[in-house]
Amino acid sequence: MNTIRRTALAIALGASLAGLAACSGAADAPAGEAKGATSLTVSNARVVLAPVAGNPAAVYFDLSYSGTAPVTLTSVAVEGAGMTMIHDYAESAGKMQMTMTDAVPLSADAPVTFAPGGLHVMAMEPSAALAAGGIAKVTLTLSDGTSATVDAPVRAAGEER
Repeated sequence: MNTIRRTALAIALGASLAGLAACSGAADAPAGEAKGATSLTVSNARVVLAPVAGNPAAVYFDLSYSGTAPVTLTSVAVEGAGMTMIHDYAESAGKMQMTMTDAVPLSADAPVTFAPGGLHVMAMEPSAALAAGGIAKVTLTLSDGTSATVDAPVRAAGEER
């Protein structure tokens, strides 16, 4: 990606995230993070498209939770995707396989990373709205019914994940 395009994307992303923080009541959240009323901080969010158009995209992010009540991450919604699934990798019959998970436990002082080769979200049935260089709203919902939304840059297949 050329330098001008990258700079323009960074400026647009920064402005979008600043507006999101102001609307969410989290004025103390650093740029690039969304902090919900549940003490959930989402950072480093990104949507990575598949090499073949129409195939599922992957969603990665970092989470930290500072609440006192135990909660779980129960769902992740991606604007522009038909549905999503939380996946992890586990060994089965001597090989690593992707498996669905219903909930991800969160506790204070135990950050959770969604990254390639580990926990991740599959955004199934991506629409044309999920285009490289764009922004997708990603909403994380917890078992207590609260949620946090963050704007995530959409990256093309082959870009840094």
